[in-house]
Amino acid sequence: MTEKENKQAKSLVDIEDVITEAIGRVGGNKENDLCKYLPMSSGGYMHHFTLRKMKLKQPFELAALIEEFIIEPKKPNAVAPKQRAARGSRKSKGQMTFTRIQLERLLNIAKQTGDKEMISLLSPKTSLATAKRNLIASIRQGMVDEDLWYSYKESVESFQFIQDTTRQFSSNDTE
Repeated sequence: MTEKENKQAKSLVDIEDVITEAIGRVGGNKENDLCKYLPMSSGGYMHHFTLRKMKLKQPFELAALIEEFIIEPKKPNAVAPKQRAARGSRKSKGQMTFTRIQLERLLNIAKQTGDKEMISLLSPKTSLATAKRNLIASIRQGMVDEDLWYSYKESVESFQFIQDTTRQFSSNDTE
């Protein structure tokens, strides 16, 4: 055995003794029970993966932490868990959501002002077949409906985009 391996073996034996003593102090059953008593600089208590990693790579630092926070105090204090964001609070705050009625009102306003871009953006998306069928029906009735034309045009463009990307991915797979 080299001197380095010998020193590591001795430090592992020392850390095991410290851990065993600390487990007895907190009244736990296993190493992971110590985590709740070891504070971290980022807030909260130590994660059990960190404890295991420190045990192997930094046994002296871990022993010092255990001594300071578990063995030396008369009664070890459990560390409060790290504050986390409440569930559902991670939603992006920049996005506005509209109800169906609000969207219909915005669509009517866009139609009144003649804003084609807003009309196509706010109009419900239809499939290519539906847009084509509606456009043909309006032509047969002798009506010119620009909204139907823009809907059909947008459906064709999105269909072509999907076809192009599908071809691009399939050609990349064969290469």
